[in-house]
Amino acid sequence: MPMSKAGTHRVAKMAMMTAIAVVFSFIPSFPILPSADFIRYEFSDLPILISVFAFGTPAGLAVAAVSILINALLGGAESAVYGMIMHFLAIGAYSAAAGLIYRSDKSRKGAIIGLVAGILAMTVIMIPANLFVTPAFMGAPVSVIKGMLIPAIIPINLIKGAITAVLTLILYKRVSGFLHK
Repeated sequence: MPMSKAGTHRVAKMAMMTAIAVVFSFIPSFPILPSADFIRYEFSDLPILISVFAFGTPAGLAVAAVSILINALLGGAESAVYGMIMHFLAIGAYSAAAGLIYRSDKSRKGAIIGLVAGILAMTVIMIPANLFVTPAFMGAPVSVIKGMLIPAIIPINLIKGAITAVLTLILYKRVSGFLHK
């Protein structure tokens, strides 16, 4: 069955958001805390979250998966498989929580509640991710990772999430008209 004109436009806009996320992934990132400078802010999360709000959670997760894969293939990830897994777990949890809440309340209040839930979901999912995935791929002892949870990993995810939330709130209304046309 052929795709409708509206469906074609939606896919084209999702592809555009994927391309923007890939371009944003090459903006020089910065560490959030000096104690864990290997965890850096991801500018590519902005178009992903905007896609979640504009097109829904499944579409936003698709934008995330494709942009993360393209970034890894283009050499954007220092440790491609590890980086892909960790980034998708983080933005996937954030996007799913934010998108599901925003879907039921498409207002500024719904967006804020969704983003806060997303920040918390990302922070919570990154605890076991760091305890299991990091030792498996990076060889870091679990005891070292446990020692970094409270002083570094948890605060970094809260700060990263908050930065992304504020920027998403600022940018979404400015681009939503175009995305929904």
